[in-house]
Amino acid sequence: MSGGTKKFSVTIPEHLAEIVQERIGKGSFSAYVSEALLRQVERDNLRELIEAAESQHGPVDRAEVEAKRSLLRADPGVRDESGSAA
Repeated sequence: MSGGTKKFSVTIPEHLAEIVQERIGKGSFSAYVSEALLRQVERDNLRELIEAAESQHGPVDRAEVEAKRSLLRADPGVRDESGSAA
């Protein structure tokens, strides 16, 4: 991350704080939380992009998505119906 930092006071469930502390040990709790927040912002941005695309082109066909996922998971030599490599 670039730029300065800003201090916030947040309240989180005690059990969650304990889980995080166990994972990071003596590491930086703030850095761990910052990375989690960054991932959430990225997810939010992706959701907004999907919503914009769906409003312009209509909803995504889940069957098509699953078909493409299958192609991505397949062996590199596997070809789709058009003859293109996966």
